[in-house]
Amino acid sequence: MAPMPNVADVLVVGLGAVGSAALYQSAKLGARAIGIDRFDPPHDQGSSHGDTRITREAIGEGREFVPLVLRSNRIWEELEAATGRSLLTRKGGLVLASPSMPGNHHGSTSFIQDTIAAATEFGIAHEVLSADELGHRYPQFRLRGDEIGYFEPGAGFLRPEACIETQLALARKLGARVVTSETVVDCKPVQGGTVEVTTGTGTYSAARVIVTAGPWIQKLLGESYAADFKIYRQVMYWFALANHAEQYTPERFPVFIWIAGNRPRDMMYGFPAVDGPHGGIKIAAEQYDATVDPDAVPREVSDKEISAMYTEYIAPRFPGVSAKCLRSATCLYTVTADAKFIVDKFRNYENIVFASACSGHGFKHSAALGEALALQALGRPSRIDLSGFSTRRFARGG
Repeated sequence: MAPMPNVADVLVVGLGAVGSAALYQSAKLGARAIGIDRFDPPHDQGSSHGDTRITREAIGEGREFVPLVLRSNRIWEELEAATGRSLLTRKGGLVLASPSMPGNHHGSTSFIQDTIAAATEFGIAHEVLSADELGHRYPQFRLRGDEIGYFEPGAGFLRPEACIETQLALARKLGARVVTSETVVDCKPVQGGTVEVTTGTGTYSAARVIVTAGPWIQKLLGESYAADFKIYRQVMYWFALANHAEQYTPERFPVFIWIAGNRPRDMMYGFPAVDGPHGGIKIAAEQYDATVDPDAVPREVSDKEISAMYTEYIAPRFPGVSAKCLRSATCLYTVTADAKFIVDKFRNYENIVFASACSGHGFKHSAALGEALALQALGRPSRIDLSGFSTRRFARGG
């Protein structure tokens, strides 16, 4: 008798960064797996698009993240070996900050010092550079003169769309079913110990469900959890190079994070000209001024926004970057009060787990997080401890 098409051992809701990884890893472990997404991933409506994402192994956001990124990088390399696709490029990464600007960035009050401490604790290769050393090595940056730099040669960038596409393709090859353009409206246990997952057009049944719905997690969980999440619209910009384009290749210009001020929004980041000088370089700051509804995000980036980004962040710091914006794109951050992840029971149901609120630094960890969720769903031991990401750390409890 053929298996019922809408019945699974593991069902994954949302197939972005973490969801695509969880589906692939579930199928790899031999489970009957179904993944459902409201769009057709990889897509540009959530948090996992825009050509590149930074990966770095010394994590200023907290030591608990280091095992996740170390394992994720191994998984990306395994995926590259299995498929021949280019997913991970390691050409080095730089964190820049002035000691006079401690700020509060991604939950850290001294991001560069926390990064250095993590590198030291975990034995991650790195250099600490003075302002003079920075200026000599990287003339692309216009420095104030009091900055220090953390350089990590093993840092680099991931191709998010390719990562998601690759994991979904491998999941299908292993027998998983991928359902697109269906919106999940509810997940709940039913008699017999299984979980019923309802979409706008059908019903599915699974022994275990993993909910990785990104910014839509708030709506699925309900009002009692709403205070744990804030959804922010972010803008990514690609600016043209005005001169010395050869200095911005991945071999000569690292991915970077620059703490440009004390406000949370002053965590600026960027990438080399990953697709050649004519594509410009991607640079962004972070926006926490107003929350948005993920179903009603203003997707158009205004000329005013572009001008403000160039005037405030780029013109004072990048003499070789033009005011011409080649393109722009929006994405979404799902953020907690402490800028960390949440991994916990969905509405306290034993056989449904959710992972969300990657707080703007999740993609680099997503492969390992998906693997850990798949192992947990199938009752197998995981090499990654996720207990520190429980909602118990919030006063509301979970």
